[in-house]
Amino acid sequence: MRVFVWLLRAFIFFTLFAFALNNQQTAIVNWFFGVQWHAPMVIVVLAAFAAGCVIGVLAMVPGWWRHWRAARRAAPQAEAVGARPPVPPPADYAAAQPPRELL
Repeated sequence: MRVFVWLLRAFIFFTLFAFALNNQQTAIVNWFFGVQWHAPMVIVVLAAFAAGCVIGVLAMVPGWWRHWRAARRAAPQAEAVGARPPVPPPADYAAAQPPRELL
């Protein structure tokens, strides 16, 4: 399985490397007010991908903060009650139960 994962990673790397080599021509990105950015096409694509990742992470931050605050509020209450994680049933639990009859 590890060999398959490394072969997949190598394939992805060489595919992206070939993409970068094939897109070295200069691209022009036109911004507002006549501002232009001249860069190789692969840099423009990489910058767009990175900007999308940053925007996605920033969109998730408020939810993370909300869950973090809720967990911090719940932790002292759980300790005061003496809450413990539930213990899973034994492996043969389902086999020991009699079958339920259908109504």
